Amino acid sequence: MKKIILDTNFLLIPFQFNVDIFEELDKLIADKLELCIVDKTFYELQNIMQKKEASFKDRSAAKMADKLIRSKIDSGKVVVLKTEKNLNVDQLILNLLKQGEFIVATQDKALKQKISLLKARLVVLRQKRYLELV
Repeated sequence: MKKIILDTNFLLIPFQFNVDIFEELDKLIADKLELCIVDKTFYELQNIMQKKEASFKDRSAAKMADKLIRSKIDSGKVVVLKTEKNLNVDQLILNLLKQGEFIVATQDKALKQKISLLKARLVVLRQKRYLELV
């Protein structure tokens, strides 16, 4: 079973680029998947929704992503990973990578660089149309 941590910005993809990340992940990885988010992801989504400087499109995408991920959790398709409360989501993801076998799905450039240094696998959006495992 492959465990994939979905970063906050990755959850916005369906609403920003009209790509069904859940369907694409199933196509991309033949193994059985366990999709995860860290518990602080909800705080990041709330921050995006409340930011005055965020675009209307980003605020709307965050609101819809919040609803989508909650429904996926309720249906058992996504697991929430409990973490230390004093770290940001990126640091929590990096800590989880050091503890176990995870793939991270993200669009965050700085986080991708740090993950590459750990020689971990990534799922990224390519050409705003499809996902790729790197």
